[in-house]
Amino acid sequence: MLLRFRARLGYWLARRLFHQSWCVRQPRIWQWMEGQFARMANLGDIRAQSFYGHILAFRGQGLGAREEGVRLLRLAALGGDGKAAYQVGVFSLAGTPSKAPDAAEAVRWWTIAAKAGHPLAASRLVALYEQGGPGVLADPELAQRYRSGMR
Repeated sequence: MLLRFRARLGYWLARRLFHQSWCVRQPRIWQWMEGQFARMANLGDIRAQSFYGHILAFRGQGLGAREEGVRLLRLAALGGDGKAAYQVGVFSLAGTPSKAPDAAEAVRWWTIAAKAGHPLAASRLVALYEQGGPGVLADPELAQRYRSGMR
C-alpha cells in the first residue's frame, strides 16, 4: 500500500513537472519522470497508460518505444479511454512496418472511441464507411447512422 501511494505521489509530481519546459530538457529529470510514468502505467492506471502511451508513440526514440506506446494505448483503450482508442484506430489504419493496414481493426477501435464520446472517431467512421478501406466495404447505411449520432 505504501508503494502504491509512493507511485501515485511520484506520478502526480512528474505530471506537474511535465509542464515545465526546463524539466523536460534536463536529461536526469526527464529520465526520472519517465520512470514515474512507466511505474504508474505498469500498475494499471488507465490515465497513466494513455498519457505515457501517447508520449512513447509520438516522441519515443526507436521502434521499440513506439510499439510499447501502442501497447499501452491498447490497454488504456480496453479500459475505456476514448482518446487512446481513437489513436489505436489511427495506428491500425496506417499500419506498421510489421503489420499491414487493417481498416476492420480501426473500425473496432473507433467504435469504442465513439461510444466513449471521442468527437473525431465518429467522423472517421463516417469517412471510412463512405469510402471503404482495406478489409471494410463501403456501407452508406452505417455511415448515415454514425453521421446522425454526431449531431
